[in-house]
Amino acid sequence: MLTSLAAVVPRQEGNHVTAFPDHTIESAPAASRKAMEATAKQLGYLPAGVARLASSPELLNGFLRMTALFDTTTLEPIAREVVIFTVATRNTCHICIAMHTAKLTALGASPDLIAALRDGKPVPDERLAAVQAFTLDVLDTAGAVPDDSLEAFLAHGYTIRHALEVVLGVGTYTMSTLANRMTQAPVDYQLSALA
Repeated sequence: MLTSLAAVVPRQEGNHVTAFPDHTIESAPAASRKAMEATAKQLGYLPAGVARLASSPELLNGFLRMTALFDTTTLEPIAREVVIFTVATRNTCHICIAMHTAKLTALGASPDLIAALRDGKPVPDERLAAVQAFTLDVLDTAGAVPDDSLEAFLAHGYTIRHALEVVLGVGTYTMSTLANRMTQAPVDYQLSALA
């Protein structure tokens, strides 16, 4: 339930009009509050994207659960980030690009890898390039990847389990990138240098 009329009245933000409120933990629907509190505790601040997604507890909680599941897959962490970044750049999600630049940096990824992913260009590492190409094929074919695409992915040491884990990552981050674009959430100042 919204706590103020200002939260439901569309407002101008730059060149855009948005009706999505920047919820606080107190103004958010009750079913969103636990996830918001956990996110704020983990990051040290409440991201604007989370504040806006909180209007739908189902979307917010679903995304966070799917993210947690994707993080437990057998794909190595940098390969997971390649999947995420490939979806984020394809869908032009400025929040995800900034957030996952920070995550790749924390994982010790090379500046060349980060730059290629940010620019939507082929990555310099052959094995990670296979993840990037396969992710694009999953997106371009709505999952009906040609045999040669799957074979090329498998030829780089990945498995059919990894292929299905890519689908999980694509689904998870398609949801978040589309929601972030719809809500027009800004990049938080904590990540502004990475935007």
